[in-house]
Amino acid sequence: MFNVLRNWVQRYFSDEEAVVLAVLLVLAFAAILTFGGMLAPVLAGLVLAFLMQGLVRTLRRLRVPQVAAVWLVFACFMGLLGVCLLVLVPLLWQQVIALANELPGMLGKWQSLLLLLPERYPQLVSDEQVLHVIEVVRSEIGSFGQMALTVSLSSLPLLVNAMIYLVLVPILVFFFLKDGALIARWFRGYLPRERTLITRVAREMNQQIANYIRGKVIEISICGGATYVAFIALGLNYAALLALLVGFSVVVPYVGAVVVTVPVALIALFQWGWGDQFIYLMAVYGIIQALDGNVLVPLLFAEAVNLHPVVIICAVLLFGGMWGFWGIFFAIPLATLCKALLDAWPRQEPVVAPLM
Repeated sequence: MFNVLRNWVQRYFSDEEAVVLAVLLVLAFAAILTFGGMLAPVLAGLVLAFLMQGLVRTLRRLRVPQVAAVWLVFACFMGLLGVCLLVLVPLLWQQVIALANELPGMLGKWQSLLLLLPERYPQLVSDEQVLHVIEVVRSEIGSFGQMALTVSLSSLPLLVNAMIYLVLVPILVFFFLKDGALIARWFRGYLPRERTLITRVAREMNQQIANYIRGKVIEISICGGATYVAFIALGLNYAALLALLVGFSVVVPYVGAVVVTVPVALIALFQWGWGDQFIYLMAVYGIIQALDGNVLVPLLFAEAVNLHPVVIICAVLLFGGMWGFWGIFFAIPLATLCKALLDAWPRQEPVVAPLM
């Protein structure tokens, strides 16, 4: 057994650069797990800076000075943030309050519809099954109400955290855009001089994560915007709230689209019943999801989607369990990075003894 372990170590860790890279990865992983919660505003600012760095480079190619390009992109970011805070957030809050007020009526109508199923389809559904489903839904809604009450009671710390994010994140975004090259040069000063493998993996990581962030934000914006326009055109209630859910559902591959279909279908069913409008809505919603999965995703993530679906699902479960939303958001680029790391890792081929 010790010979097998020694041969494995010699094969994969005989290169000094590989050992240094392994130590750096372990230290980075431990630092994120230990200090990730405290450094969450820094990570958010870094993500947003990654997103806007491409705009700065585009302006630089148009011969705009570095300082002017940074200030112009930052001003656009602050303007968009102001629009979200002054327009989008109040609209979403109003729709959340309206949905909470209408929820008891929705539950009563859904219960009446469920109680009709045993009469129409006695071979498929029984009264006991329907009553069991109703009790489960009531218990889940009761737990949700308790959770909402707990959140409302602890709203002051949440407001303080939100204010901290609103102050710190824009400042961090500005300095990441302005001094990103300086910070990177300072960090490289502490790395070994011989770092060919580290440089190759770092370039791969930078390209994958930056492209993924930009592509995912574009996908969220297109899916959310198209869904909002479609829901408004069809007259669906809570169009902004549902469009926001649909937009963010693309963060979770495969599962998000299925999960968000449930509230869309239930609200449409409560509003229109089993009518033509309900069928039209679900058809349009299905077309949007199909275009997203078959057209938009291959265009935006031509390299990132070169992973088996099992690998993507495992990455979402693993990184989401460790880092929550950010782990789910970065699951695909992290999985792609692991694949690139395994492909670039130096290894020695085992020596085969000659036959006598």
